[in-house]
Amino acid sequence: MAFPYLQQPSFLLATLKADSINKPFAQRCQDLVKVIEDFPAKELHAIFPWLVESIFGSLDGVLLGWNLRCLQGRVSPVEYSLVMEFLDPGGPMMKLVYKLQAEDYKFDFPVSYLPGPVKASIQERVLPDSPLYHNKVQFPAAGGLGLNLALNPFEYYMFFFALSLITQKPLPGALHIRTSDCAYFILVDRYLSWFLPTEGSVLPPLSSSPGGPSPSPAPRTPAMPFASYGLHHTSLLKRHISHQTSVNADPASHEIWRSETLLQVFVEMWLHHYSLEMYQKMQSPHAKESFTPTEEHVLVVRLLVKHLHAFSNSLKPEQVSPSTHSHATSPLEEFKRAAIPRFVQQKLYLFLQHCFGHWPLDASFRAVLEMWLSYLQPWRYAPDKQSQSTDGQARCVSERWAPFVQENLLMYTKLFVGFLSRALRTDLVSPKNALMVFRVAKVFAQPNLAEMIQKGEQLFLEPEPVIPHRQHRLFTTPTFSGSFLSSWPPAVTDTSFKVKSHVYSLEGQDCKYTPMFGPEVRTLVLRLAQLITQAKQTAKSISDQCGENTAGRPFLSWLGFYLSDTNSSYPANDLDDVGQDSVRKTDEYLEKALEYLCQMFRLSEAQLAQLTLALGTTQDENGKKQLPDCIVGEDGLILTPLGRYQIINGLRKFDIEYQGDSELQPIRSYEIASLVRFLFRLSSAINHRFAGQMAALCSRADFLGSFCRYHLMEPGLASRHLLSPVGQGRTANRARGPRLSLRFLGSYRTLLSLLLAFFVASLFCIGPLPCTLLLVLGYFLYAAAMTLLMEQGKPHQL
Repeated sequence: MAFPYLQQPSFLLATLKADSINKPFAQRCQDLVKVIEDFPAKELHAIFPWLVESIFGSLDGVLLGWNLRCLQGRVSPVEYSLVMEFLDPGGPMMKLVYKLQAEDYKFDFPVSYLPGPVKASIQERVLPDSPLYHNKVQFPAAGGLGLNLALNPFEYYMFFFALSLITQKPLPGALHIRTSDCAYFILVDRYLSWFLPTEGSVLPPLSSSPGGPSPSPAPRTPAMPFASYGLHHTSLLKRHISHQTSVNADPASHEIWRSETLLQVFVEMWLHHYSLEMYQKMQSPHAKESFTPTEEHVLVVRLLVKHLHAFSNSLKPEQVSPSTHSHATSPLEEFKRAAIPRFVQQKLYLFLQHCFGHWPLDASFRAVLEMWLSYLQPWRYAPDKQSQSTDGQARCVSERWAPFVQENLLMYTKLFVGFLSRALRTDLVSPKNALMVFRVAKVFAQPNLAEMIQKGEQLFLEPEPVIPHRQHRLFTTPTFSGSFLSSWPPAVTDTSFKVKSHVYSLEGQDCKYTPMFGPEVRTLVLRLAQLITQAKQTAKSISDQCGENTAGRPFLSWLGFYLSDTNSSYPANDLDDVGQDSVRKTDEYLEKALEYLCQMFRLSEAQLAQLTLALGTTQDENGKKQLPDCIVGEDGLILTPLGRYQIINGLRKFDIEYQGDSELQPIRSYEIASLVRFLFRLSSAINHRFAGQMAALCSRADFLGSFCRYHLMEPGLASRHLLSPVGQGRTANRARGPRLSLRFLGSYRTLLSLLLAFFVASLFCIGPLPCTLLLVLGYFLYAAAMTLLMEQGKPHQL
């Protein structure tokens, strides 16, 4: 694409907009690369907002953009390759960003599209806690609409990139796309690896021209110095927007301003949807949800968490401890130490709290669970990460991680209690739910981890005398002056104070802490152990019942001449779809989970046996099918709270069977409604016309009588129990005479089987009439054999 040198940037923008409609995607990408190379920043700044929006979509979600969240290499390899090359951190788009950055251009970003707490704070003229927004809020001019942020090109680009995960709704056909294969997910990984490197330093910005010097992309108003980020910034920072002040940072901080900006943007856009005040309000059962993350959103956040652990753990051993900090430490090393505790911890905690409390009770919670477990195990992402020992047991968690556990105590304890409350409300017979319980129990049962958590709780709960300088440290508002490399705040060597500071900063000064190893949580664990034991027996009962049903079906059931059991004792469960292998997995997961819980909370075999008896999980006289927990009242059985829980979660149910006329059962989904009605009228007419003859045949004592009884008498009618579970010895004394039932011919499966039989016969040159005769003959032989077996095994009682 050859452009003349244009004096009016609007003409360049109009030309690109027209090309975006008329030209194929590959040609448009090539043209954009050439435009970025050839045109100066003065003209490129006019197309930059349009280009960013055309890539990531509009903030209101109306324009889809390049649909990065659904773009996959194996589906659209050409488009995928072009997009990844164009948006790569070393690609043309980032070169455009740095080109504009060097000229100090600003772009307006509407405050109305920021996360809820940030938007509310700015609209109330209160400066948000994050330094990302400082010196950027622009008041509307007279007659102007709304507040805006004045962002530099890098910030503007990253704001749109991060928010596109939330604002852009995936297409209906994108529900089954793997998130990890999509262009957006892979770009997030590339940006994290580029700007938050685990090895070496951040690469310098690209040169604006071949062989030319690299432009300085550092913003004129640098990012906030780390020393100004207080440990306790919740509700401490109530600075009016009109008090925004400039910050004169040390030039050395320019080395990592892009890294700092990238992390703050990702954290703010993806996690900062809940403030502490909002979280406390959400505890009310009448509170309405303000923001609901998607599974894809959570998977991207997990990617961020895993990379941040690797990034922080890449510190050199001599630089890990704050006591070794000196001015000789590079800004990148400083940033590694501050990244998680000062940027991520609080917002991630509130995000997880909301997910634990509001996520649906289904298998999709696995994404939230794995993200939480990833945060809890930084040792998995250390350069010398632990591996399993030769005997298959997990290695002991090193004491070097004790400070992390203590300074993230609520992440372990409060969220564990939240998971227990979810597990107690889920169907543990489901393999997916059983797997989640197993995963949590396995992580928390790692050797030495429970001891470190207990130590952290002891440090928090131990009484502490009031010391003036501690109170000063706790309640001092962070300052916003000083250089990036200014001296760090005095290191807090009192471990107990650090743990208390962590808890109070996340939950507020008046929080009520429930110890993870205290009596209340232990009671919840015992309840979970009860349900695990019961779920194991329920899964075994389902497995046994499925085996009996399969073994008890006659041969012709595979051809459709067998009615489904409509009185199954167990509700539908995902066990039905995967069979015996799923039952085996469920049993393994629950067995190991119970073992890990016993290790963590020191539960003895005697306690487990007592729980089993208290719950009534011993099998009945038939070895299966327990009733829900209930008591006998004046009017019959009354469910206890435990019994209601068992019914709601499908763990137990009353053994209720259909007691009416089997011919009058509701029409099933596998039956043809009109045909079933016609066959019912036809069989009713035959039964009415030949009732006497059929009764006479069935009363005979010879083989013919047995043969007729096998076909015309409803089996097991005399032995059916009454509907009520009270007085189970009484039976339904309702006799019916012999009758013909043709309902099985109304089944799709029966008709399909017959058509298949005729088709196979035609392949052997057997016509429809001979095929019919063969089928009838084969059935009569089968029926005769079954009649003989029935009479020998259990003589029919008339």
